[in-house]
Amino acid sequence: MLQVSPEIGTWLARRSGKAGDWTTQELVAAKRATTVSVVIPARNEEATVGAIVTAIREDLGGRLVDEILVVDSHSTDATAEVAAAAGAAVVAQDSVFPALEGLRGKGEALWKGVAATTGDLVVFVDGDLHDFTTEYVTGLLGPLLTDPSVAYVKGFYHRPLGTEADGGGRVTELVARPLLNMFWPELSGFVQPLAGEYAGRREVLESIPFVANYGVEIGHLIDLLERYGLDALAQVDLGHRAHRHQSTQALGRMSGQIMQTLFDRLERYDRLVTAVPPATTLAQFRRGTSPGVEREIVLTDLTSPQRPPLNSLALRDIA
Repeated sequence: MLQVSPEIGTWLARRSGKAGDWTTQELVAAKRATTVSVVIPARNEEATVGAIVTAIREDLGGRLVDEILVVDSHSTDATAEVAAAAGAAVVAQDSVFPALEGLRGKGEALWKGVAATTGDLVVFVDGDLHDFTTEYVTGLLGPLLTDPSVAYVKGFYHRPLGTEADGGGRVTELVARPLLNMFWPELSGFVQPLAGEYAGRREVLESIPFVANYGVEIGHLIDLLERYGLDALAQVDLGHRAHRHQSTQALGRMSGQIMQTLFDRLERYDRLVTAVPPATTLAQFRRGTSPGVEREIVLTDLTSPQRPPLNSLALRDIA
């Protein structure tokens, strides 16, 4: 009979919790002089970002959360205005380190968010959540504020899609989980390795690179495991997550970026050496837009640029 390894079983029991395990009052008492920043990457999220910012500011601002920053990632709607009106500080993604050529992608927004904040602890929350509660923030802060040996906390939750209670994690189940189980089985205990809600200590986040695109989350887990060990990582059940689902083709591009990141880490950590580097172009097909053309090919460059650890360069000196 197959069973999880003793190491994973011990880690699951020791490092898994629920958001309700800590009350806000308990965390405020444990916080003391520690400062907390919440970073919300947002691209065209005017419908949801205001409610997220308002909830954090009204429930936790001034007590548990010292700073709320929305990183506007090239939005074409009123995301920045809505976030500012709700009480967040807002920065345009490319305005942070303007001397650097801007990169596209979620990971770039997260990296810029770390650079533009000052909190000892940084909590990341996606800007497209429809059912956000501040337990997302308190749950992620719980292990960090109560256990100094925890460096990074990952959220997990039920993600419904149609009639399936957990049908929303398609890229996780089809791509990330199989690959992690094959090459980094130490990370097989993470329920949702690609979850967009997580938190870490500033010195830890500044010590690892950030892949600019959707490979950022899997890159974080691998780099943190290799640098700090499994016991420095924890996960917390945040309950339920409802958000905007992407198209199948968008998920294909996301999957390609995640695979590129994992292949990069395989080479970086000498887990797999290949003489032929993987291709970085993804060919997909869509309904033809010209008369008589049933399908046409669409090519996407999956190259995964990444920002270096913030503590490796004097980036704050860059104008």
